Amino acid sequence: MIVTCVYVRVKPGLAGEFIEASTENHRNSIAEKGNLRFDFCQQADDRESFLIYEAYESDEAAAAHKSTAHYLKWRDTVKDMMAEPRKGVKYNIIQPEKF
Repeated sequence: MIVTCVYVRVKPGLAGEFIEASTENHRNSIAEKGNLRFDFCQQADDRESFLIYEAYESDEAAAAHKSTAHYLKWRDTVKDMMAEPRKGVKYNIIQPEKF
């Protein structure tokens, strides 16, 4: 299993639009083959900061996500909303051992 945490900070005043676009991406992403989890979170003390927690069965499934129509639409829709480039950090799961 591969997990990626994507950290996003949007420009002031654009959180609502970002949430709308990202919610659509979330709904489509959880239906993807190989997707185990796709959480979309807003930081409690900073309304312009977000975390997307993606868990996929394999590197191939995670890579396939990047070629879906809904991901490409999301990427293009939110690119000008970013206050800074989004940062994706990949993690290998240690526990739980079985998924």
